[in-house]
Amino acid sequence: MLVERGSGTSSRGTTASGQLNLNYGIDVKTKAQIFKTIARLWLYLSRYRLRIIVVIFLTIISNLLALLGPMLSGRAIDAMTGKGNVNFHIVLNYCSWMVLIYIISAGLNFLLTTQMISLSRQCARQMRKNVFDKLMELPVSFYDKNQTGDILSRISYDIDTVNTSLANDLLQICTTIVTVTGSLFMMLSISPVLGLVFLVTVPVSALYIRHNANKIHNYFRIRSIKIGALNGFVEEIVSGQKTIKAYNREKVFIDRFDKCNEEAVTAYYKADYFSSSLGPAVNFISNLSLALISVFGAVLYLAGRLTLGNMSSFILYSRKFSGPINEAANILSEVQSAAAAADRFFNLLDEEPEKADLPQAARLAKVDGDVEMSKIDFSYLPDKPILKNVNLRAAPGSLIAIVGHTGAGKTTIINLLMRFYDPDRGVISIDGKVLDGITRESLRLSFAMVLQESWLFYGTVFENIAYGYDTAAGAGKSEAEIREKVIEAAKAVQAHHFIMQLPNGYDTILSEDGINISAGQKQLLTIARAMLLDVHMLILDEATSNVDTRTEIRIQEAMRKLMKDKTCFVIAHRLSTIQNADLILVMENGQLKEQGTHESLLEKDGVYAELYRSQFG
Repeated sequence: MLVERGSGTSSRGTTASGQLNLNYGIDVKTKAQIFKTIARLWLYLSRYRLRIIVVIFLTIISNLLALLGPMLSGRAIDAMTGKGNVNFHIVLNYCSWMVLIYIISAGLNFLLTTQMISLSRQCARQMRKNVFDKLMELPVSFYDKNQTGDILSRISYDIDTVNTSLANDLLQICTTIVTVTGSLFMMLSISPVLGLVFLVTVPVSALYIRHNANKIHNYFRIRSIKIGALNGFVEEIVSGQKTIKAYNREKVFIDRFDKCNEEAVTAYYKADYFSSSLGPAVNFISNLSLALISVFGAVLYLAGRLTLGNMSSFILYSRKFSGPINEAANILSEVQSAAAAADRFFNLLDEEPEKADLPQAARLAKVDGDVEMSKIDFSYLPDKPILKNVNLRAAPGSLIAIVGHTGAGKTTIINLLMRFYDPDRGVISIDGKVLDGITRESLRLSFAMVLQESWLFYGTVFENIAYGYDTAAGAGKSEAEIREKVIEAAKAVQAHHFIMQLPNGYDTILSEDGINISAGQKQLLTIARAMLLDVHMLILDEATSNVDTRTEIRIQEAMRKLMKDKTCFVIAHRLSTIQNADLILVMENGQLKEQGTHESLLEKDGVYAELYRSQFG
């Protein structure tokens, strides 16, 4: 459901507008925390230790071969500029070796790149699997507090950012270490005096990069947050287009999107601006070192302490030495971006999963459906109680209807029965067994549930109705037997006729969330799905709100027949559909105000009677 947002937060968590005041100052994260994130990323890479060892070995060989090029170039120059006749055979020999070395080095680099791409894809696949498995473990409260778009952003954008960094930056870091170390060794072997120039330029570059590291990390962290907020906003707008158009609110949401989009663009600009500013600054320092080398090298050449070939080799090695240092600024930006994205990914992995079952929890078997709630208090947020001292008992095989105004706490009772949430105080029991002593899996398998918001997945009509049955009650049965049960359930809820009118009947593919059928038809399919399960308790939360009154009456009759001797909880606004309920619970402001049959509640002339008169006059 689309909800127009104000300046605060919605019930689903922080909104795009609620995140517009993020501070762009220096990040308060400690280096230890950043290194911890990198260490956790290494756990994904460490699964492929052998491949990483091979990659590192090939990197060393490739870059060492490339380091021979400047030396051979210098010797070729000396052979051409030395005293006496020029020996072109020697020059050609050096040039041939250079070509061969560079070809081999390029081939190894190509192999390295493909290996790292493959390695990063494996890591990204594992990360997505881990985060999806985590999403399956998280409690319902997590999804109530977080935007869907933001969650999707962590699975897609953030993991892709980390994947790109793993594919490129790790190899670049290894190359940098080998190239810088090798180049420094070769320069010192040629002229230790000229090498003193780097005692000034390298520390200056390192200090400048270090000074900006934390600031850049914070900008990339904020950028990831902004993208998540933007995705969350767009996801809600796209899903609520009919409502927006019906209320002619396009201009309002365009303005809100523009504001959210501007924040995302600003976050992108700040992150890219400050990260890209490192490169030119470090490059300037590098060019300054080249100028100093040229000046002092010329002096040494004129003094006869350096040959022209050695001078040329030293300059080439200095470029190889300073080049990776220049690239370090860009690598730092990408690593900071990946670290910020990884933070959000690991924050999701660190979310508290649904509370584990108690060690002594037992499976719920041979359910009779005797449900009791005693002195239940509950609140979603501290100091904002939703249920207050609720007491009720549902006898086995009874139909329990829960009615009341919106926000009275009807759906909350269902959430507690299914243990999507646990009560703050009080006890809930089924067949005399307290819910805490029952495994969640067996508890939820004992219920069939149909919600007000129907949910269908991409697949055939048959697959959507049989969802859950073929792995539970229908385990071990043939597809023909399961199909027979599916058709029986569809007929019971008056869905068989419209299904057969679809292009391929029960084999018709439903698009995402069943948007190629009507809302009422979607609800009929979800009801058929619930009725197909061999369970002893049924929950219907406004389940027939999208079907017409006549069909609703037929469904109720079919349910009473098929759910005989099963405990049923029905939340309904239309009181005409629950007049035959064994017990009607009337909720008001989180309290159970009245309970009884339809006739007895009308005789009391209380809250229920008022609700009844408001509908029927």
